[in-house]
Amino acid sequence: MSEPGASPMRAFYNLLANNAVAGVVNFTVWFAITFWVFLETRSVFATGMIAGVFLVLTAGFAVWFGSLVDHYPKTRVMLGSSLASLALYAASFALLLVTPETAFRDVARPQLWILIGLVMLGVIAGNVRNIALPTLVTLLVPEDRRDKANGLVGMATGIGFLTTSVISGLLVAWAGMIGALGVALGLTVLVILHLLTVRVPAHAQTAASSGDGAADPDAKPDRRVDLKGTLKVVFAVPGLFALILFAAFNNFLGGVFMALMDAYGLSLMPVQAWGFLWAAISVSFIVSGIVIAKVGLGPKPLRTLLIVNLIMWSVASVFTLQTSIPLLAVGCAIWMFLGPWAEAAEQTTLQKVVPHERQGRVFGFAQSVEQSASPLTAFLIGPLTQFIVIPFMTDGAGARTIGTWFGTGADRGMALVFTVAGLCGVVLTILAFNSRAYRRLSAAYADSPAPDTTPA
Repeated sequence: MSEPGASPMRAFYNLLANNAVAGVVNFTVWFAITFWVFLETRSVFATGMIAGVFLVLTAGFAVWFGSLVDHYPKTRVMLGSSLASLALYAASFALLLVTPETAFRDVARPQLWILIGLVMLGVIAGNVRNIALPTLVTLLVPEDRRDKANGLVGMATGIGFLTTSVISGLLVAWAGMIGALGVALGLTVLVILHLLTVRVPAHAQTAASSGDGAADPDAKPDRRVDLKGTLKVVFAVPGLFALILFAAFNNFLGGVFMALMDAYGLSLMPVQAWGFLWAAISVSFIVSGIVIAKVGLGPKPLRTLLIVNLIMWSVASVFTLQTSIPLLAVGCAIWMFLGPWAEAAEQTTLQKVVPHERQGRVFGFAQSVEQSASPLTAFLIGPLTQFIVIPFMTDGAGARTIGTWFGTGADRGMALVFTVAGLCGVVLTILAFNSRAYRRLSAAYADSPAPDTTPA
């Protein structure tokens, strides 16, 4: 799947499209299992656990995935990702066929959690693509166009959200998880067949597979995970670890939204309507990617990262103040529009300040650290909301104190959690803006030369 004379940009666009379809598959399955479990069990605890399982697995596998990306041909790793997802989705499909439907309605039954585990492992297997693609941006796209290429990556993700929300909502409403997994199996096969036809320049496949760029091309590659070496690279760049920690704290608060957003939306409208609403909201994600691809991030991507975070958390603190579907939709649309800016800013920074032969491992390490905070929130927030905050806002002190204007009931309990998380995010971002680490990493980015991605 590699050719010396293959066009780098053509390869990038093909891989971007392939990743977009693979993302649709994984997002569809992820949304579908969350929708389906909530509708079957009506348990906020269960949906919180799904978010927690996803984030634990993401954090646990990320460093290993990054090592695979650095040590093996990148499209081969992407192909292995799709083959693993295909096998796990097939096993989930078989379990659904042989298990009575009633077994999935009780959160205490093991069949439900085995199904969730298989499905989530299939989704997680696709995460290696999210590490491989930004390293391919470094190798295939000129340095002065990478921020715009990262915007296209965000746009592709937005297309995934757009199609996923509609597909997931309709499939769960009309055909349950059987329908969702059937579609996922068919699309995964198509993704595999297309990837086999993509021709990538040889240097983009082999630059990282030679270990850390050893001068001897005949030397045996070092295929260890090498966490120690990755940490050395991270700490060598002033402020880089602080950036990763900032993203981790953001994700700590973001775990609230992963755990509760679907339950909150489904408490206000039917699953089909919720799916179509997310489809409409996801248009803002696509528009955001188009805008970034057109204008870029500016000369200071870190400043852009913090500005958009400040706006995002400010919006998050107010978009559930009242029970209002339009308010929810506008707030989520703003959140979705700004998300690609933050992601592209972080990726653009890493692509410039980290040597390309280490980028897979650093991206994987960053993903692992950043996602490790969210499981704590997701695992805690479901039970906390179900057993403490919802009663607090239903007939407890919260309902008596602020219920006259904030509202009462289960949905207002979830809304209160969103508001508190948003206010915490605003405070965190203001502190980051005034930190020494922000100033040091901004200087390191400005002084860093473009990485040399030419093959040895």
